[in-house]
Amino acid sequence: MPAAGPHLDAPSDCLPMIIYRIAHTGSRIVGRLLFRHRTLHRERIPEAGGALIVANHVSYLDPAAVGASFRKPIYYLARKSLFKGFLGWLLPRIQVLPVDRGKGDLASMKRILSLLKEGHRVLIFPEGTRSMDGALQPAEAGIGFIIAKCDVPVVPVRIFGAFECFPRGSSWPRPGRITIVPGPPVDFSAVPPELTGRDRYQACADQVMKALAELRLEA
Repeated sequence: MPAAGPHLDAPSDCLPMIIYRIAHTGSRIVGRLLFRHRTLHRERIPEAGGALIVANHVSYLDPAAVGASFRKPIYYLARKSLFKGFLGWLLPRIQVLPVDRGKGDLASMKRILSLLKEGHRVLIFPEGTRSMDGALQPAEAGIGFIIAKCDVPVVPVRIFGAFECFPRGSSWPRPGRITIVPGPPVDFSAVPPELTGRDRYQACADQVMKALAELRLEA
């Protein structure tokens, strides 16, 4: 697997830090000007310590929209096929990790778990791919593996408005309002303790989707 993005907490990583900050600032400016980006319940955003950020997936705008709600750097995931040419140079420098969606990518999963253990925040989309109609989709069991093994808070983040601004199949985004609604860490006490293996992973993933479904858009 290609080297993952640099740890921006390290003082020696000045260039990657600058590149990330430029991209992050650009996302926030565009988000506010074009999409009236806002974040509700900002006190729920984990800015320190390891945390797995789980969000619904409705648009190409989702990673930038969630990342713009964080003041400190987070890690993202992207399909491995995007890491070519200029993007192959840029993505690792803005903390994007390559994932092979065509098969069980155990190396990527281990990398994610390692980053979480080191105290970083990592954003994943449990549904695996963008929704066709904006509605929540079932979670993938592979995501449940990460959830079950991560041993850090799992924080749900619901994205509202991104589907209307840039739905799947559209060529260009259109102005609108994108709202990010984080929730409290997911409570997995409802997952039966006797479940093991794939059944447990799927139950953990389903619990995350339930937490996402319970988040509401508030004024």
